[in-house]
Amino acid sequence: MDLLRVDCLLLGIVFGGVAHGLEITSTGSRSIEKASGDSVKLDCEFTLAPEDTGPLDIEWILMAADNQNLDKVIILYSGDRVYEDYYAATKGRVHFSSTNPKEGDASINMTGLKTSDTGTYQCKVKKVPGLDSRKVFLSVMVRPSKPRCFMEGPSQEGKDLVLRCLSSEGTNPLQYSWEKTSDGKLLPASAVLDPISGTMSIRNVSASASGSYRCVAKNRVGKDECILHLRIAPSPNMAGIIAGAVIGVLLALIFIAIILFCCCRARNKKKYEKEIAYEIREDVPPPRSRVSMTRSLTSVGSQRSSLGSMSPSNLHEYATKPQYDKVPSEEFERPPGHAPAGPRPPPGHAPPPALPRPGPNLSRMGAVPVMIPAQSRDGSIV
Repeated sequence: MDLLRVDCLLLGIVFGGVAHGLEITSTGSRSIEKASGDSVKLDCEFTLAPEDTGPLDIEWILMAADNQNLDKVIILYSGDRVYEDYYAATKGRVHFSSTNPKEGDASINMTGLKTSDTGTYQCKVKKVPGLDSRKVFLSVMVRPSKPRCFMEGPSQEGKDLVLRCLSSEGTNPLQYSWEKTSDGKLLPASAVLDPISGTMSIRNVSASASGSYRCVAKNRVGKDECILHLRIAPSPNMAGIIAGAVIGVLLALIFIAIILFCCCRARNKKKYEKEIAYEIREDVPPPRSRVSMTRSLTSVGSQRSSLGSMSPSNLHEYATKPQYDKVPSEEFERPPGHAPAGPRPPPGHAPPPALPRPGPNLSRMGAVPVMIPAQSRDGSIV
């Protein structure tokens, strides 16, 4: 038991001497967050002990996220020489902060950070028999892009509307905030904010909500903002709108009724004209055939032959009777003063008296003019 205590004491003295030899003295943060495109310095300052007499070796490695992959050496100092081309992803972007790292500064600078640079970096400093290391976690994030501010819903008094703010880029978690930059800088009393989705809902909005609003989108590495100008219009006169709608409907109905009336009238007129075109008038007699004309002429001849056997008194009565058997002839259609050419009476005999021309009414009724034979002085018929 006493021997075991002696061995433990000797081991403590040996390892205690080693621990108080080479020592990394950097006390900076072991977790760093940076935005993509920025630069970062990873601290690794150290001190040496007199017993540390071996060659100085400094190594920076990117540790694998799991045990299936190997660690990547990104920069190395050994034999008073710097080696920077070990890892292609960081080639040309990683350098020692000091031009002479053996003076106690093994820190490195990384420029043009990318999201793929996120990981745990380890600094190892070795000078035999001294040895020490330090780990730093680097998180490379994307800043929020300039958000877009817009409104959803009607901007009228008494309505509900939503103000939205959205960044298309940015590493989560993103946080959104709204503030009013005009008219007292007080948000509406009914406003409800959602910092995750970036919305601000306003119920039963009033005219006092008009003004300028600013939305800020941010995460742990940056922020950006946008401005929205809101103007709330007064509520419309609903009575006037209803009256206008009713008047508009009535005017439309009247217009449709006028069009239908005109169409029906035009249709009836066209139908009437078509019926008139094919209508047969009753007061226009049909043309007489040749057979009827022949019969009429025969009748007239028989009447003339019978006149020779009549006495003067009978002739007078016959002449006064209306005749309705009309024979169409051009002779009775000649105007007055154009007597038909015929044989003149012999000398010493008086011409027969002219027959009275039937009036227009008698002609239309079918009256036929008849020539009465003349008489001589002794009473004989000429």
